[in-house]
This record gives sequence, structure tokens and C-alpha cells, in this order.
Amino acid sequence: MTTYLDAETAPLRNTGQIRLYNEEAFAGMRKACNLTARCLDELADLVHPGVTTNTIDRFVFEFGMDNGALPATLNYRGYTKSTCTSINHVVCHGIPDDKPLRDGDIVNIDVTYIVDGWHGDASRMYPVGGIKRAAERLLEVTYECLLRGIAAVKPGSRIGAIGAAIQSYAEGERCSVVRDFCGHGVGRLFHDAPNILHYGNVTDGVEMRPGMIFTIEPMINLGRPHVKVLSDGWTAVTRDRSLSAQYEHTVGVTETGCEIFTLSPKGLDRPGLPA
Repeated sequence: MTTYLDAETAPLRNTGQIRLYNEEAFAGMRKACNLTARCLDELADLVHPGVTTNTIDRFVFEFGMDNGALPATLNYRGYTKSTCTSINHVVCHGIPDDKPLRDGDIVNIDVTYIVDGWHGDASRMYPVGGIKRAAERLLEVTYECLLRGIAAVKPGSRIGAIGAAIQSYAEGERCSVVRDFCGHGVGRLFHDAPNILHYGNVTDGVEMRPGMIFTIEPMINLGRPHVKVLSDGWTAVTRDRSLSAQYEHTVGVTETGCEIFTLSPKGLDRPGLPA
């Protein structure tokens, strides 16, 4: 049976129990998540044909250093980069390299900064140059999935309501939901309980309570939902090589709904798409 803990007294490790954070913790998350969102805003001008994902990675590292923050992915379980850059049929955990982005690509950039011990986790999709209508539609559907998942967050509801909202919309738009990866609790730890599935039923999972903090990060494919992880141990791709997209926010459950910590200060939560 899942139990809930006061985050102030909980051990600093993932025990499978759910931490409930106070207002001071929410303030810490606002600061960390705001920095992450600001970085993602700045990347909107950097992403264009010819730019390498290593260039993006260096920017993320330097932006963090300039603002007193450490990228959480750097040296995490052997990962050697400051961000993940997932292009076209890469579902998640794409490793930055020296290959330049091409006109028509779509790329997810996932950034997590640690600020004063708090983890601010978010990702956005970026069109590279002019993209095809099918790719643009996938981005639109995926972003709407994120919004619908967030709208399902309220105390007293089950975690499954988030996944049910995402799955029903995605499949109604003839897309599929990746099941191999999920959102997660976040705060003092990078990855914590509970897991946030992006599919399921409204009666599934634990009850949402005020003070919970977690990510919602649906991965939506134009083709089938199946993925495989490449030999590097990180890069996950669609098995049918169909396009995949993902948007991510970190949210905190409040007494009346939720607070989105990673909103773009510049209104660029879906860069490159019509408002």
C-alpha cells in the first residue's frame, strides 16, 4: 500500500513513498523550474538548420553555470551530457553529438537544472526550419495531450485520470501513446514516486493530494507505440521509425488543482507553432 510522507522528514532517496511538500518547497521549485523554462526560451533562437545538438548541449551547460545551477543529467548514471536531444523518430534520451540539425527535423530538448537542491524538469519540441504538416500536427496533438493531462490534476482524483485524458485524446487523433516511459515525482530527488503513466483509466493509481510534485511528459507517436533502446543504453526510438514528440511540465498539486512550475516566461511553451 502506498503511503504519503511529509517531505521535510522523508529520507533523501526513493523509497516508493510519496512526498508531500510545503509552501517553502513550492517556492524552491518555482525558482529551479523558472530557470529551466528560461533556458528553454533562449533555445528557441538557437535551434535552426546546421546547428549541432552538441552546440545546444554546451549552451545548456553554460546557461546553468552562469546562473548557479547544475544540469541534473550531467554524469547521472553515467550519462555525460547536460541535456537530452531527441530528433524525429527518437522518443527520448537522445544523446547530443556533432551531427547538424536539418531543415524539416523536429527535436525535443529536455532540460533539468538543480537550484539550491531543487530539480526543475521540463522539455519542449522545436521545429527545425520548415516542417511537414504531419510533423506539425503531431506537435499540436502532443502539446494538447500535455494540457489535458495537466487539466486532470486535482486533489481527490486518481493519478490514472492524467493518463486517461492523454490516451483518449491521442488515440482519438489517430496517434499512439508510448508506454515504456512515464512522468515521475520530482523535487529534492530527480526521479521519485509516483510514476505518472500517460495512459490508463480514471480509477487507476494513487490519490492525488496537495503537496505532491511530479512531471507530466507524454510521448506521442504518429505510428505504433512500440519503442526500442539502442546499443548506447540511452537512446529510445520508435520501432517503426515513425515520428515521435514530447512536451513536459513539472506541476504541484494544490488545494484546488495544480500549479505549473515550468511555464515559459516568454510564452514559448510550444515554440515555432502558431499561437
